[in-house]
Amino acid sequence: MTNKKLDAVQVWKQMEDLLAPQLSFSLCDRAVYSHLLRHSRLEGRPRIRFSMPWLASHIRLSQKTTRESVRSLVARGVLRLLERSCQAHHVVYVRLPHEVSALRAAQTAARRPTRTSSHASFAETDFLQTRQLRGAIHAREGGRCFYCLRRLIRQRRCLDHVVPKARLGGNTYRNLVSCCLDCNTHKTERSAVEFVRWLYRDRRLSFDELTGRLRALDDLAAGKLIPQLPRQE
Repeated sequence: MTNKKLDAVQVWKQMEDLLAPQLSFSLCDRAVYSHLLRHSRLEGRPRIRFSMPWLASHIRLSQKTTRESVRSLVARGVLRLLERSCQAHHVVYVRLPHEVSALRAAQTAARRPTRTSSHASFAETDFLQTRQLRGAIHAREGGRCFYCLRRLIRQRRCLDHVVPKARLGGNTYRNLVSCCLDCNTHKTERSAVEFVRWLYRDRRLSFDELTGRLRALDDLAAGKLIPQLPRQE
């Protein structure tokens, strides 16, 4: 299976048309994934060994930004981390776009015939538009901060863009979460994956809670966390 010749053009189309938009890739995510894909699967090898300095120098980004992107891609299931040594070498399995489970889940949902038009419209809805829509996002989180899981009160809750607006994040239900003012202040322009890892390092999340938050981010990106709107009389 690993020796089967890939259609590079088709793989690139799947990355640009499906994987990157569905998982809200940043420009750095695109650069990291494209470079690792180029030197692994497109060379007939399923995995690649690399160091952060090597990768950062080739895509011409800082090591910090590159490291955060690699962590984000691992968390979203695009890369599978196989090995990380004390010499800062990583070994990852690079998944092709159609092998990423979050993308497959999104495609399955999109194929449901009875909901095609309404679901497509709902997926593009601006959830900052009305009080009802904003309330639906708060209700989806069950009264807890999406990031740190603390109980929320109305006076200290807000909506946060998982992918910051500065990185072209939209106002859809896939990119908005209910959170506390502290998390909204501290997250700033960081990626959501890096922020929840920071909460774990700061001992605000347990390891199990960190795992749950990373899984929730995957589900959010895949369109699985759908808010329920009140029925109109």
